[in-house]
Amino acid sequence: MVQTRPWRQFLDEAGDISRFTGRFFSQWFRPRYEVAEFFRQCFIIGYKSLPLVGLTGFIMGLVLTMQLRPSLVSYGVESQLPAMVGIAIVREIGPVIAALIFAGKIGSSIGAELGSMKVTEQIDAMEVSGTNPFKYLVVTRVLASTLMLPILVILADAVSLYGAYLGVNIRGVTSFDLFWQQIFDNLSFGDVVPAFVKSYFFGFAVGIVGCYKGYNSRKGTEGVGRSANSAVVLSSILIFMIDLIAVQITDLLHLN
Repeated sequence: MVQTRPWRQFLDEAGDISRFTGRFFSQWFRPRYEVAEFFRQCFIIGYKSLPLVGLTGFIMGLVLTMQLRPSLVSYGVESQLPAMVGIAIVREIGPVIAALIFAGKIGSSIGAELGSMKVTEQIDAMEVSGTNPFKYLVVTRVLASTLMLPILVILADAVSLYGAYLGVNIRGVTSFDLFWQQIFDNLSFGDVVPAFVKSYFFGFAVGIVGCYKGYNSRKGTEGVGRSANSAVVLSSILIFMIDLIAVQITDLLHLN
């Protein structure tokens, strides 16, 4: 049996994901619109992910502040700690970490759920019954993940900054008003808007990869596990790639 070369497998899968994405956009605008299922997925994907994302953001802000303090103290710029932490969290760390946590929880969940439906022929049964499974299962989940992740990023940033405030006050005394004033004085729209916009692309990548892996699952229960695992891995890689592109575009806009 001839083994397919890795680069050939990569190109084949990239093409399949592109066709799957094109099918999503073609189905998105066509009726019938699954509004009830969309809101149900928003609740599952967004609301039920909030505790994990919030806890991760809080710990991230607290630890980042405690790690940065010794370096800033050695250079005599400890007063800049709130500003540095705020910029780091809002611009980069908050959106990326929240997206990775989101990929681990939601990407694997979607991949496993749709994969189990595929191998047990539930998706085929939906097609026979006259229901559009792609519209009902894929479009609703991708839209929900695209819209919910930016909201989660905003909440994660807020919780993370509060954790940073507690971290600042572990070995010092900084008032609540002064802490937030230092953060907002050093933030600009050029810091907030790109971070918010790229979170939409993060959410879309997690949703489309999770649905693709689950919808095309094979080989029984073993395939379901592979779909969930590969959905997390591939969506995490895409998050870093999107972030790299977003940083380059932002830098070009700032230079111009």
